[in-house]
Amino acid sequence: MTEDILFEQRGVAGIVTLNRPKALNALNHPMVSALVAQLNAWATDDSIHHVVVTGAGEKAFCAGGDIRRIYEMKQAGEAGLAEFFRDEYLLNAQIKAYTKPYVCLIDGIIMGGGVGLAMPGSHRVGTEFTMFAMPETGIGFFPDVGGTHFLPRMPRFTGTYCAMSAGRMKQADTLVTGVLTHAIQRESVEALLKDLETASDVDAAIAQYVFEVGPSDLMSHADLIETAFSAGSVADIMAQLDSADDEFAAKTAAAIRAKSPTSVHLAFEQMQRGRELDFNACMVLEYRIVSQVLEGHDFFEGVRAVLVDKDHAPKWKPDSIDLVDSADLQAYFEEPATGDLPLI
Repeated sequence: MTEDILFEQRGVAGIVTLNRPKALNALNHPMVSALVAQLNAWATDDSIHHVVVTGAGEKAFCAGGDIRRIYEMKQAGEAGLAEFFRDEYLLNAQIKAYTKPYVCLIDGIIMGGGVGLAMPGSHRVGTEFTMFAMPETGIGFFPDVGGTHFLPRMPRFTGTYCAMSAGRMKQADTLVTGVLTHAIQRESVEALLKDLETASDVDAAIAQYVFEVGPSDLMSHADLIETAFSAGSVADIMAQLDSADDEFAAKTAAAIRAKSPTSVHLAFEQMQRGRELDFNACMVLEYRIVSQVLEGHDFFEGVRAVLVDKDHAPKWKPDSIDLVDSADLQAYFEEPATGDLPLI
């Protein structure tokens, strides 16, 4: 049993604590495997009414998956790079289908793999320190862990904006876009956790602590976001942003151009396909994409630049959005030689 994730029963609640605070509770393979097993056990345990997931420390709920480990495996010539993602995606689908209330108490950073632990669940309760992002295009990856499903369903194309630009959202933004189901204050977390130990009605327990968060900064740009990101191609989106004569648009365009061009195109295509797919089909699609990404250049170069050498100067191939061949992208959406994710 790994000490990186802790489980205990308190009253009628099964409590999960992500316990890597120095690593911002980043999710590694043993944590995924342990959570799968524990959720299975609790699913058939009549003494457990609901599951509550928290992150140790005050900085992060979970800042993502342990992708540096994948980079190190690649450098060492190890096999099985896709296995972590396979098991993580199966966990995401398990959470989506879970028959008991599944409550994430989000206090701090929630990105990437952490989003995958929360979004498929029934209750996502975030404090004023919530900071959400899907930053994958900045490391040559793509917004996975269910992003194919939930991002296209966010209002006014804000999900497509997040997917392509890695834009960050605060508490009010996450509430209005549906990332959070409830907003509370940090000072209420411990009291809510205590109440959940005996609560027969999860919604009623949470409702005591909900507060008004005020306006969303992101949604003040919603007209521009919807106009730009509803366009039919990456080139058209960039043209809309470039012609907007707006500071937010200019910053967004610059952010997108700093990302992996291949990843930006993949994220756009994901959003188009994901609108029409159910959750499990989205996870199958993501496994197809990741299987191809792990055969390429940009992901490992992005991890090197951002997490290993930290020079923040990745050399993407190709190095411009305009140079990505749409025909080459089709390989990312085909069944891998090792087979599809076993969900459909």
